[in-house]
Amino acid sequence: MTEKTEATEVVGDAPVAPKQNLSGNLTSLTVEELYDKEKFDLSTMEPGDVFELLQTTTSGLTSEEAARRTEKFGSNKLESKEVNPILQFLGFMWNPLSWVMEAAAIVAIALSNGESRPPDYPDFIGIVLLLLANSVIGFLEERQAGNAVKALMASLAPECKVKRDGEWKTLEAAVLVPGDVISMKLGDVVPADGRLIAAHGQVSIDQAALTGESLPVTKEAGDEVFSGSTVKQGEAEAVIIGTGTNTFFGRAAKLVGEAGDDVGHLQTILAKIGNFCLCSIGLFVIIEILVMYPKFKYTYRRGIDNILVLLIGGIPIAMPTVLSVTLAIGAKQLAEHMAIVTRITAIEEMAAVTILCSDKTGTLTLNKLIVDKPTIKEYSDFNGDDIIRLSAYASRTENQDAIDFCIVNSLPDPKLARDGIEELEFKPFNPVVKRTEITYKNLADGKVLRVTKGMSHTILDLCTRDKTEEQIKALNDDVDEFARRGLRALAVAVDEVPSGEVEGEGLGFSLVGLLPIYDPPRSDTKETIDRAIALGVSVKMITGDQLAIGKETGRRLGMGDNMYLSKTLKEGPPPGSGYSSVDEMVLHADGFAGVYPEHKYEIVERLQALGHMVAMTGDGVNDAPALSKANVGIAVDDATDAARSAADIVLTSPGLSVIIEAIIGSRQIFQRMRNYSIYTCSVTIRVVIGFAILCFAFEYDFPPFMVLILAILNDGTIMTISTDRVKPSPFPNSWNLREIFSYAFVYGLYLMVSTVAFFAVVMKTTFFEDKFGVPMNSNPAVDETAADFVKNANDGIFHSIIYLQVSTISQALIFVTRSRGFFFTERPSVMLMCAFVIAQLIATFIAVYANWGFTQIYPCGWSWAGIVWIWNIVWFVPMDLLKFAMQYIFEPKTGSQEDVKVTASRRASAISGTSSARYYANRTKSLKSMERPQNFSQKLLGNSGKKVDAKEMRRISSVQTSHAAQVLSSN
Repeated sequence: MTEKTEATEVVGDAPVAPKQNLSGNLTSLTVEELYDKEKFDLSTMEPGDVFELLQTTTSGLTSEEAARRTEKFGSNKLESKEVNPILQFLGFMWNPLSWVMEAAAIVAIALSNGESRPPDYPDFIGIVLLLLANSVIGFLEERQAGNAVKALMASLAPECKVKRDGEWKTLEAAVLVPGDVISMKLGDVVPADGRLIAAHGQVSIDQAALTGESLPVTKEAGDEVFSGSTVKQGEAEAVIIGTGTNTFFGRAAKLVGEAGDDVGHLQTILAKIGNFCLCSIGLFVIIEILVMYPKFKYTYRRGIDNILVLLIGGIPIAMPTVLSVTLAIGAKQLAEHMAIVTRITAIEEMAAVTILCSDKTGTLTLNKLIVDKPTIKEYSDFNGDDIIRLSAYASRTENQDAIDFCIVNSLPDPKLARDGIEELEFKPFNPVVKRTEITYKNLADGKVLRVTKGMSHTILDLCTRDKTEEQIKALNDDVDEFARRGLRALAVAVDEVPSGEVEGEGLGFSLVGLLPIYDPPRSDTKETIDRAIALGVSVKMITGDQLAIGKETGRRLGMGDNMYLSKTLKEGPPPGSGYSSVDEMVLHADGFAGVYPEHKYEIVERLQALGHMVAMTGDGVNDAPALSKANVGIAVDDATDAARSAADIVLTSPGLSVIIEAIIGSRQIFQRMRNYSIYTCSVTIRVVIGFAILCFAFEYDFPPFMVLILAILNDGTIMTISTDRVKPSPFPNSWNLREIFSYAFVYGLYLMVSTVAFFAVVMKTTFFEDKFGVPMNSNPAVDETAADFVKNANDGIFHSIIYLQVSTISQALIFVTRSRGFFFTERPSVMLMCAFVIAQLIATFIAVYANWGFTQIYPCGWSWAGIVWIWNIVWFVPMDLLKFAMQYIFEPKTGSQEDVKVTASRRASAISGTSSARYYANRTKSLKSMERPQNFSQKLLGNSGKKVDAKEMRRISSVQTSHAAQVLSSN
């Protein structure tokens, strides 16, 4: 293989790209040789050399050749980073909470010795089994959820227009190979690296996410375009020179690797809750050591057993699994509602959204013009249907613009646009004369007529027949009324040609009617907005359209018409608006009109600065900056690839109703996570403080193996909370750790008092033996009535009854934390109820029948079991009152969204986590592996690599809307 030689040619004063000496072609070269820039630089060589090297033409490849190249180069997609299932499984045991349990296992097997007793094999085996059970459940649930989301994401595979077998076809981008010829237009994401071979108009490409260039780059024929960049202006054709990992995007993704993984907000919360539990355990372990050994002179082994009780019983080992499984199941449920979560923690943040900013065109509306038939104005003997039919005559039936498509499809059957007539001449829309015109023969009577439609005043000036002052005034008044209501006005006039000749002179145009045209709301939009408001989410319309159109749409949807032009963001609130600042106006306005992308971005930014969690919906390339900035960006159905790439949730079914399902589903998921967090922190407090006090006050030594049984039954039951039937909050949610820890202290201390009080009554009084004749000693040979009989705090019977008391009331706490009202008013899921009943039956049977000498458990009998159950029921009932008192303290009094602000935005939460937060990230690893790679400029070039430029975003929007504005405004 001969290396390239460079020879710079000069034409005049301009250097020409160096001619490369080609020796070889795509068939004979290996993939490595082809992309070795020391030999071939496909990005700079002459276009003719590119075609020669890749053995292709402007007509593209054949399907057979493409198939052969796919075998050689592979699919055009990044190598999916498949998570090693074994490492993923082991990762479920790699976090601070698991470390404590693993330390407890080591203590049980290595340090629990002496006093002629073997190591604590039962506790060691039990702890290992508990760790494995948690990992298995979390692993299986997450993999299932990941598969469901992956299947739905497959339906969103990016597509492109590629020339195969000499014809333009729409294919998945994954099938592209070097040598393919593709076509791109505004809003498309470039599917692979290529060289432009044709540029129609000025072509500009946004490469910010890849190269850090803040402004789009103008491209001409021969220039290179990068995979993952976005077309912001113009149309172009390109030949593919690199696919998959052989693209700039692919190489950058490979370089970034795992280095850019962010620590999500949920992982931060997990870490803080875990640290709370660890600190509580650590504090009381130290206190126990200082009390047991110096004061009580405990033997080494006896003290170790008590320490194991706190380590095993206080650690919420199932917490990471429960919370991650809850999120995974939530992602699966949203997938069933045709919503793809591309960032897993968006589920949690969706529950906290207080304001939903929505683009109008294509989101709130159909992005499809229709004639508002009841509002048609008539100025002659023609009725509304006749006026529509005449205007359809003056419309194209092929290659239609938006107006022609709207008019023709307003007929009962589009074929009626040429039914009964013979088209003699058609003049398409001309921006100079601002109208269309048709000359046709009526087949029924042979008359030749002309019909024209267009801008109202242009048509009025054209009319000379039957024109009166009253008609002129009526038209002007109607146009003004349409303008106030945001309706486009399209005038229609008709002329007769007596000579029957195409160029013949007519009698003069006569005005027949005025058609109101508008973009109608989606059928479910009003209901969606009403439901959002009922859920405490304020909805704002952010549109680039005219203010009058925005207000009319707002009125039709019940959103209100308190809307302002985007210039008020710079100039300040208009006089008489009642607002003293821009922030106040942004917060209370129903929407803004005439906005450009930088205005959308600013509105979202201002709302976030005011403490709100903001969701933004959109579908166009001009929505991408605001979608990325919002806490939750939502790309609606049929959104551009650029919008989907910037969004956190992608809808795959039309309409906005899915958003409400996502909000409700997210709040249910949040409630499950919050309920469990309160429950598990409460149990940690009650176990750690409760058993520590029993040790200090009564020198009571609870068997560590029974705490392990307690943890296994608790975890087995509480796992089912991830599918529990919960009532979503009527207002936006947010993590309030002060609230969670306060609830935990109140519930935990209350449960601790119930246990200590029960033990005190048993030990210090004869109430239960006098009233119920229950035994107080596990040795039948001992006479309990003897004068010298002394109760033994560590008798096997006491271990059984304390185990049952702690087990039943602790698990019952979940029914208090899961409900907003009285516990019996909100029915739990069947799975949770069955798990609770089974767990408590097992606990009761253990207490009543178990005679386990190795762990000092002696059967207490049914009388003691009945006493324990009655005691717990008496103490359980008032817990709802504690809950109501806490709700009074922590929940908003007015229910207004100002009272439920969230100060942290998503972008900040990604970097504000504690140092231990990263260890919880693996809990959603299979779901995170499907997230889209983003922000390469930040990861490769630093934070300064990417910047949103206001002028650039203005230009993006103006380019996108120019065609529609030309057609609609002119008419």
